[in-house]
Amino acid sequence: MKYAYYPGCSLHSTAVDYQQSIDSVFKKLSVELAEIEDWTCCGASAAHVSDLLLPLVLPAKDLLKAEQMGLEVVAPCAACYNRMRQANHKLHEDKELRKKVNEFLQADYQGKVKVRHISDVVVNEYGLEAIAQLLVDGLKGLKVVCYYGCLSARPQKIVAFDDPVYPSYLDRLIQTLGGEAIEWPFKTECCGGSFSVSKKEVVLKLTRDLLDMAKSLGAEAVVVDCPLCQFNLDFRQEEVGKRYGAHFALPVFYFTQLLGLCLGLRGEELGLKKLNIDPFALLESKNLSV
Repeated sequence: MKYAYYPGCSLHSTAVDYQQSIDSVFKKLSVELAEIEDWTCCGASAAHVSDLLLPLVLPAKDLLKAEQMGLEVVAPCAACYNRMRQANHKLHEDKELRKKVNEFLQADYQGKVKVRHISDVVVNEYGLEAIAQLLVDGLKGLKVVCYYGCLSARPQKIVAFDDPVYPSYLDRLIQTLGGEAIEWPFKTECCGGSFSVSKKEVVLKLTRDLLDMAKSLGAEAVVVDCPLCQFNLDFRQEEVGKRYGAHFALPVFYFTQLLGLCLGLRGEELGLKKLNIDPFALLESKNLSV
């Protein structure tokens, strides 16, 4: 299995631990990720609210390169995934818009390159049965809530690869790994990712609601597959606690980090030390080797 890999800006900055865990896990799974050469920002989340063509030209530039590689694209960031899928949809459906974009590209991109979210590849392409055969450890009943966010679910007809209201792919992965995925109503509620700088109060309120619900249901951790969601729930957790007089202490894992542990990888290979909320006491309480 081989894919054209689009890491996006977050995986080279605030989410380097996500990148580290992806590198380690995909090597273990023998899946090759060929990074798109000289990729550029996809335009999320500033370009698509300020211009018509820019948020199409930017992802189309990288999708054109993937087309030349002859590979499907894998994106680990939900915002990048969303922008690429939307760009493909608009370019495929609107001939005049496609013509304008191709004038910038000086090419003839038709919007046909398939774009996959990295979770879709792991759960639905590689498959849970195949993953189960490789496990050397389990989560030993670790209680988590799986938080999907909104960008890989909406708009439904363009980006969703699972139920857009109540997805289950991460829950099924956690169950395969021996954890307990707690049912909760906030799976696809927004964390305010795009407002992290411009409207922090909104982000703090939304993040508080998510963490409070997770804690009230007995969750010991949160599992995500989006770097924007992870940043808000992990990095802002202590600030949220101080603002609202609450104590959460909920580690926020990338799904690849927990998968990696169950595949026998060590914490330093998965970027666990980079998590803001210390996960090691929790993992050690489950006798997980880190």
